[in-house]
Amino acid sequence: MRGGRCAEVGGETTDAERDKDEAGCAEPMSNTTVGKGSIHADATVRKVGGGAARSAAEYGRRVAASKSPGLEIKVGERVVRVSNPDRVYFPASGATKLDLVNYYVSVGPGIVNALRERPCMLHRFPTGVSGEKVHQKRVPAGAPPWLHTVRLFFPRYGQHADELCVTELAEVIWAVQMSTVEFHPWNSRQADTEKPDEWRIDLDPMPDCPFATIRRVAGVAREVLDDLGAVGWPKTSGGRGIHIYVRIDPAHGFTDVRRAALAFAREVERRATADVTTTWWRKDRDPTAVFVDYNQNARDHTMAAAYSVRGFPDARVSTPITWDEIDDVEPADLTIATVPARFAARGDLHAGIDAAVFHIDQLLEWAARDEHEGAADPGQPDQD
Repeated sequence: MRGGRCAEVGGETTDAERDKDEAGCAEPMSNTTVGKGSIHADATVRKVGGGAARSAAEYGRRVAASKSPGLEIKVGERVVRVSNPDRVYFPASGATKLDLVNYYVSVGPGIVNALRERPCMLHRFPTGVSGEKVHQKRVPAGAPPWLHTVRLFFPRYGQHADELCVTELAEVIWAVQMSTVEFHPWNSRQADTEKPDEWRIDLDPMPDCPFATIRRVAGVAREVLDDLGAVGWPKTSGGRGIHIYVRIDPAHGFTDVRRAALAFAREVERRATADVTTTWWRKDRDPTAVFVDYNQNARDHTMAAAYSVRGFPDARVSTPITWDEIDDVEPADLTIATVPARFAARGDLHAGIDAAVFHIDQLLEWAARDEHEGAADPGQPDQD
């Protein structure tokens, strides 16, 4: 797992993190309105502890932090408390935690569609994106009783974890209250977490790869999908790449879905040899090429969801786009400040994905052909 502190299976929220994210609940909350949800006053007061063992400076810091008001936000039939709404999460724009809440409310149907019934890794930034990142699998103790989870087993640790499993927007806003910026769902659903129903194509640029190359490779990927009779649903990664999702029949396990993804990547590489690599080791890849990352289809490998904000200072969003937009899209233009209006005007561009189910049998035939011809699997992922 790259970057940040990994809470992994035992990712409970620490007391220090709760202090960071819940300062302010010692004061009455203000009355205001946010997005589509009304915010009500809450006179509940929690005592901010000091203790003789704490230094005067530490106690003073906590008391000062407690001056920040909290808000209660009505989301559907739920009420979600948001502490520290004025905390700046994105330094480049000055966007706050409340701005992040408002963003997710504005794209509610889209983010719920992307996360629905999927185990979800949370990328949390308790002090904003310029601070420490926490990768959290386990929903912490004290979560509201209406929050849905799904239990997963991780062989590497010999442990189970109950991960967030979104079924409604309030669960997304609860996660934002817990300082979540990014949502990274599995490509399988609660009904059978070992059978993926989503094939993910990750066009991952190497350090010196220009975005023009990504655009060209996306066009080649679309050609291969068309030849297969598969419908691809593109989105910006929120970084420098492009993701393409394909809804598939959940008839195969992770191993076969990954084999299919590798066979597809090899075909794209054959058609665009100068631009594409499937080389496993990063140090051996052409730094100007696009890596078609088939390993994103391995078990417990996740990517930012459609409509997920990314943990960058400018608050970029992994945004669904049309194929016609590939040649002109500028990922840096798609942020929490611009995507809400786009969503209001165009709706969820991935809304039809569940109706376009593809069967990966032909890809598995390609995989068998490649294996018969001696193509070795360039690298096996960890089996978590």
